[in-house]
Amino acid sequence: MMVSDLNNGVEEYADIILFNGRIATMDKKNAFVSAVAIKDDQFMAIGSEKEIMRYRNNDTQAIDLVQRTVIPGLNDSHTHLIRGGLNYNLELRWDGVPSLADGLRMLREQVQRTPNGQWVRVIGGWSEFQFAERRMPTLAEINSAAPDTPVMVLHLYARAILNQAALRVLGYSKDTPNPPGGEIQRDKGGHPTGLLIAQPNAFILYSTLGMAPKLPVEQQLNSTRQFMRELNRLGITSVIDAGGGFQNFPDDYEVIDQLHRDNQLTVRIAYNLFTQQPGQEMDDFSRWIKMTNPGQGDDFYRMNGAGEMLAFSAVDFEDFLEPRPNLPETMESDLKEVVTLLAQNRWPFRIHSTYDESITRVLNVYEEVNKEVPFDGMHWIIDHAETISEQNIERIKALGGGIAIQHRMAYQGEYFVARYGADKARQTPPISKMLEMEVPVGSGTDATRVASYNPFVSLYWLVSGKTVGGLCLYSENNCLDRMEALRLWTVGSSWFSGEEDKKGKIMDGQLADLAVLSDDYFSIPDEQIKAVESVLTIVGGKIVYAAGGFSKLAPAPLPVSPDWSPVAIYGGYSQFSTASHVTPPMGCCSRSHASTQKSRGYATRDPFGWDGGCSCFVF
Repeated sequence: MMVSDLNNGVEEYADIILFNGRIATMDKKNAFVSAVAIKDDQFMAIGSEKEIMRYRNNDTQAIDLVQRTVIPGLNDSHTHLIRGGLNYNLELRWDGVPSLADGLRMLREQVQRTPNGQWVRVIGGWSEFQFAERRMPTLAEINSAAPDTPVMVLHLYARAILNQAALRVLGYSKDTPNPPGGEIQRDKGGHPTGLLIAQPNAFILYSTLGMAPKLPVEQQLNSTRQFMRELNRLGITSVIDAGGGFQNFPDDYEVIDQLHRDNQLTVRIAYNLFTQQPGQEMDDFSRWIKMTNPGQGDDFYRMNGAGEMLAFSAVDFEDFLEPRPNLPETMESDLKEVVTLLAQNRWPFRIHSTYDESITRVLNVYEEVNKEVPFDGMHWIIDHAETISEQNIERIKALGGGIAIQHRMAYQGEYFVARYGADKARQTPPISKMLEMEVPVGSGTDATRVASYNPFVSLYWLVSGKTVGGLCLYSENNCLDRMEALRLWTVGSSWFSGEEDKKGKIMDGQLADLAVLSDDYFSIPDEQIKAVESVLTIVGGKIVYAAGGFSKLAPAPLPVSPDWSPVAIYGGYSQFSTASHVTPPMGCCSRSHASTQKSRGYATRDPFGWDGGCSCFVF
């Protein structure tokens, strides 16, 4: 039947109808429908084609889905879109590139088109285990590819390679001291080799990256729009931005603010504020509390709370090449002061916490603060939680918190197994246990400097239990079925911005965000999940991306600026073959796991393989 406007009796018709599809609603009572109607920025009705076509008139845009699968727009509960957008056009992405030979070829080509004064930078989103060669590039290979143009290649939170040209520009020399928490590797004569090592935190990596040239504001605007369009290509319609180092509020938010004012956002953004200076955390949050408040903004751009950095002494940067860091004795007092201030002002908060030992101490503080200033329904989040224990999951549930998990283990699982063993890795993180205990769980990527921003790599990891290199991490009891994994990327993530009633489902009254997929996520083989993308993405009832058979519906092209940008040539996530180069052993998720997974050998000539040796697992 028609929907009537009770004020004047005029029947309302849909702006857009999508029909002849397999639409996953995420509503357990009505899991799949064949058609959906959209009015303004919301879903108007769902049902059969016959039911939904009642909402069509001459002005309605009707789109035949030709039996394609449709999902709610994907929502990354922990990423770094704002910082990533400012730099996207500067970065040569190795995300999904199948071989090191391809990566080095791309690097050599980009060196030739990069103008004097600019750098070539490969900044995260890849693992050497995704490469056919299963090794890191050597310093000699990077210097050969770029003898005169500065190059920085960032690898996880662990290390970075600088070529000789970058060392010269930065002034790194025999006399340059190691910064706190980092090492400048040196040769026998004491001269920097070009390898920077995070020991134990990533400050040396990010501070060095911060010295590289930036884009002017007009190109930052283009860069951010290009990054959002790339996310739309992968079905992402919403994110929670978790702040980041060297992402200062409000200065570094001016570009995203302007795009919001100009109605050019194609991804919904809820942002958290990340303190920037050790010892000045209270100054930051006290100032920000006077400037803004959670919920300020609208459905496209809104402030979400504090974190993921609350106190520098409370954060345990994960680098599985290094031993677990011990938090300092001052952590409890530092964190309590900040969390008390936030709770008093009803600011939701989140904290980066990788290891169970750190989470235990963090929860001790939270429980103490809660006695004095009750959290009382205020959303708060533990981020990452790779080694969290069942006891601490129970404590989080008792305090009303949630856990945001990311697919960092898909990029670092081999290193975790090498340090802690395959048995420990099988429940890292214990996602099934979190869900069994009914704690809010949302999925994300932590992109762009560790894992890739591609949500389908995350879904592959959740479903298959494997790394991007094919290593089986999990047995069947810690893998999710495909609908459950998708729920973490839709309904689950909406809790983390307090928008459960607005998004995450395709049902009447929710925001009209959806993605039409290139392949049927629910039936294709596991290995093909990594290659899925969207062929039609709608945000708030507007088409923001279209390709293939829907390409006529695509928004106007957006030329890349500057024209020498790697994005203009290679795009973002690689569209090369994404199939694994390794046949994984039995014992992973959908396969028989009766036999115990054998330990892998770890073969290197030195811990990093920088002498040309191979840092890899042997299957």
